[in-house]
Amino acid sequence: MSALTDAVPAAAPGNPIGRSVRDSLIVAKRNLIRMSRIPEMIIFGLIQPIMFVVLFTYVFGGSMKIGTSTSANDYTNFLMAGIFAQTVTFATASSGAGIADDMHKGLIDRFRSLPMARGAVLTGRTLADLVQTALTLLVLAVVALLVGWRVGSNGETNAGKVLGAFGLLLLLGYAFTWIGALIGLSVRTPEAATSGGLIWLFPVTFISNAFVDTSNMTPWLRHIAEWNPFSATVQACRVLFANPGQSTSGAWPMQHPVWASLLYSILIIVAFRTLAVRKYRSATA
Repeated sequence: MSALTDAVPAAAPGNPIGRSVRDSLIVAKRNLIRMSRIPEMIIFGLIQPIMFVVLFTYVFGGSMKIGTSTSANDYTNFLMAGIFAQTVTFATASSGAGIADDMHKGLIDRFRSLPMARGAVLTGRTLADLVQTALTLLVLAVVALLVGWRVGSNGETNAGKVLGAFGLLLLLGYAFTWIGALIGLSVRTPEAATSGGLIWLFPVTFISNAFVDTSNMTPWLRHIAEWNPFSATVQACRVLFANPGQSTSGAWPMQHPVWASLLYSILIIVAFRTLAVRKYRSATA
């Protein structure tokens, strides 16, 4: 009995919530330090969204119809909310791959042997990914301004609304990293986590209002796109940025996109954090 007791780490004293926050921040700091020592992770994370901005703006601009306009500038202003949302959700793949890599190396087993909050490892990882996503979003916004994107191009807005739009984007990105965390814990290799993290993202991001007006879709596909959580955030950003493409659809998420975006993101966080922490407790390297 004594040997068994010695083998099990004692729980750290203090308030459980405070301990969980502290442990999560320690793990987040560990992951941020790791990212800073691998700058290519950040650089490659920036290149892909910049390529999307340039390609969509200059290849499709002028050939896409937004309302009654085929102006390349109108399409750029329509496009950027979708590109921002796609960028934050694609962080899911790297989050899943990072957790799968920690699993593969046995690091998760080492963390589980320590007297720390159960969800701290995953929460710390997702918070670190959120910081990286915020940096990527900042750089992407600068690139968007350079190619002609402007807030208030289709009405009036203000700094509070613009910051609110970026807040919704980061909340969506954080929600999706929990999906990535669950995928990373459910596969055996980082390569499988990367593939599994991207396969489902393509239909989610493309069957949406991100790149085209949903009114041009067939009815059954349009309904899917309008109730897509991703579409709600894109629509909310267009409303808050006062950019073209604000939907006239009667679907509730399109009529109340800000509330729908908040609701969807919170539900995703609650559901997938619960599943991921449960999986973490039973997963083995």
